[in-house]
Amino acid sequence: MVNQRTVSRRGFLRIAGAGAFTVALAACAGPGAPSAPAAETGGEGAAAPSQEAISLKIQANEKEESPVVELFKQEHPGLSVEFFNITGIDHEEVASKILSMVAAGQVLDLGYAATEAAQLYAGQGLSQPLDDYVQAAEAELQDYFSDVHPSLVEAFMYEGSLYQLPIDFNAANMYYNTKLFADAGYEHPAEDWTKDDFYEIAKAITKKDASGQTETFGYAWTNRLWGSWMPWIFVNGGNILTEERAPGGEWLWTKFYAGDPAAEGRGGGWRWLAPQANIPSNVEALTFMKQLTDEGIAPAIELGGGQTLQGFFTSDKLGMTPAGGFWSGGLHNTGMEAGRFDVQLFPKWQNQRHQFGTGANFVFTQSQHKDLAWEYSKFRVSKPAMEAHGMFNPVTLTTPARRSMNTAERYAQTGPEHWQVFYDTLDKHPDTAPIPAPPISNPMTTIFTTYTSRAMTGELDPQAALDGMQKDLEDLYARSGQDMYKTA
Repeated sequence: MVNQRTVSRRGFLRIAGAGAFTVALAACAGPGAPSAPAAETGGEGAAAPSQEAISLKIQANEKEESPVVELFKQEHPGLSVEFFNITGIDHEEVASKILSMVAAGQVLDLGYAATEAAQLYAGQGLSQPLDDYVQAAEAELQDYFSDVHPSLVEAFMYEGSLYQLPIDFNAANMYYNTKLFADAGYEHPAEDWTKDDFYEIAKAITKKDASGQTETFGYAWTNRLWGSWMPWIFVNGGNILTEERAPGGEWLWTKFYAGDPAAEGRGGGWRWLAPQANIPSNVEALTFMKQLTDEGIAPAIELGGGQTLQGFFTSDKLGMTPAGGFWSGGLHNTGMEAGRFDVQLFPKWQNQRHQFGTGANFVFTQSQHKDLAWEYSKFRVSKPAMEAHGMFNPVTLTTPARRSMNTAERYAQTGPEHWQVFYDTLDKHPDTAPIPAPPISNPMTTIFTTYTSRAMTGELDPQAALDGMQKDLEDLYARSGQDMYKTA
């Protein structure tokens, strides 16, 4: 049910591209307590939680996670927690630091992985498959699965097994500055607005000074795997890697999603088996991105996070950008009032297929407390725990995976007005899928961002850049991709 292929630590770092990173950790120790000897089964169903004093090592932000830990301690007296807040400019950098920790022999009990790293950990045997645990807790978890879209769950399956229970997600929707829209004579776009509609609005919002330098940009994006120009690849019918579903997963779909049309045709997780970076639809999408920059509609791209773009947006210097539910909380925290921004589905091109990323805890296979780590992971997705967590309280900083938590009350303070878009992305577009993130996602992402930069700076034209990306991805797959998936 799970691919047990493993490599040496040195080989793992070579494949994952983590060796160049140093470990920069902020470890905040909770109340001290001696660790109990390893006593859990780690995969034969959930054992009764131990009442001994145990210290769990959790990758988490202490301030955000502490309310959940305190609730969990009510059922687990004697528990102490050591927090490891591992940060980076994006999920790829965080994963690189985790890999460096593992290579150095430092092991946690619970990690947190987004789509970008989920298969990386599962494919190398670092994360624990949860199938037996989940099936043993069927009655307890039915409420959770009934509240979570199957697209998010499938994104955390690998070769037929489930490795994580989704907590939050973010689809690449289109945020826009309502003032700049109104100044240009536009209202909220229609759900089925098109790439041509987008281009017309972006041009109208763009303002230049007398010398031709842009002062207000119609659109902007950052160079990374999620967001970036990947949404344009998806809506133009492309992807940088081929797609297929692994077999398996029937145990989950028939048990928890019986009769749900959204679960039809799902399998045992996504496989990205071969590069296809330079297919015509991808070249067309990158050419469009270069056109926006050449025309001054979009600024030069930067690598990683979107802090600069947030500054442009809040100061009315940027009209539109791809972002998920996390941006509404971020904009609110910078002082941007509800009503000053809104969100719509990404525009339609050949289709309106969106990309998303999701995040969740995972249990380290080397944990000495697997059963207790599972109990925490299961508790973490309960409604009370999610409502208490700092990602959702007091300000919503990301989109809850639970549909029932996406309400008008939740977004009343922060906005956006059309908050329904976040879950509509899944409900109204069932072909929406996770960003391509195979077990070799870290070096793949480096190749992707490198050639994207070379195209956007004009060093290579879009066709040449994607030809180069294709060659480097083919070389990467030849070196380390043969056994990523069990392709019988």
